[in-house]
Amino acid sequence: MSDNELPFAFGAPPLKGRLRSAPDDFFVEEVSGYEADGTGEHAFLVVEKRGANTEWVARELAKFAGVQAMNVGYAGMKDRHAVTRQVFTVHLPGKADPDWSAFPAEGVTILSSARHSRKIKRGALRGNRFVLVLREVEGDRDEAEGRLAAIAARGVPNYFGEQRFGLGGNNVAQAKAMFAGRRVDRDKRSILLSAARSHIFNGVLAERVAAGRWDSPMDGEIWSLEGSRSWFGPEAFDATLAERLARFDIHPSGPLWGSGDTPAVGAAGELERAVAARDEDLAKGLAGARMDQERRALRLRPRDLAWRWLDDGALEVAFGLPAGAYATTVLREVALTG
Repeated sequence: MSDNELPFAFGAPPLKGRLRSAPDDFFVEEVSGYEADGTGEHAFLVVEKRGANTEWVARELAKFAGVQAMNVGYAGMKDRHAVTRQVFTVHLPGKADPDWSAFPAEGVTILSSARHSRKIKRGALRGNRFVLVLREVEGDRDEAEGRLAAIAARGVPNYFGEQRFGLGGNNVAQAKAMFAGRRVDRDKRSILLSAARSHIFNGVLAERVAAGRWDSPMDGEIWSLEGSRSWFGPEAFDATLAERLARFDIHPSGPLWGSGDTPAVGAAGELERAVAARDEDLAKGLAGARMDQERRALRLRPRDLAWRWLDDGALEVAFGLPAGAYATTVLREVALTG
């Protein structure tokens, strides 16, 4: 199911426009929650890249420093067709820093460098801050601003974005082929497992959005804790849970499928099992790969959501998201983009 085929929480988007007309129209900055500690064998680099792939930048940093690519660490992959700021570490045991100001890679600027005691690992960040510009905008401005206000108040369905599924959504088909016996390398296997889990999760969330239950509990609900991978339940919905739900401390959750049965029971469990059964080859493949049953929040509220209309009629939208969330899942509720 493509991004525009997934149900919308607030009805059809009021706008149409063009996203990523230029890299500057999609700005992403990591929110890491930590800084260089000033000592150690690793260079801690804050890097701004424009129109460049994260893995390519990592390889170029390794080449410039005269080390192996495995000596370079970063917390997460960032969009290529964007301007992004993120941290890289380069392990330089017994070596002085090269002149980072002379780093020659096109479209890449090293904004600062310091020393750090350890390599940054994948996933080691709190979230990202986005500034997106939608151009060639058509539609009702007042309705769009009302939609943005509704998103600020209620959040949006926490769909996995199209990036998760590869070019043309082909990663799901490749996952099915892998589960049927096709051999793939280790890195590709991880990508395909993630795509399979994301496809089932989006299917569950789509059903709940269509039913108007993406931000309210179903019988047998499993609750996801805000800012955490932890979850609990099922337990009866009471005034305490209602208060926590209202202040975004907890969220209804959906399955990241794996071995065994979903922990959800009642109506929530029946829905999740029914969606998994539609893609039985994916569900069985994930169980066979010994993936654990995990959970992901169904609801996503952008932090500090703000917007303004630019002089040329473009719409600029800024917000923060936790790690693992997609900016396009926020913008899709406001505008159909090309």
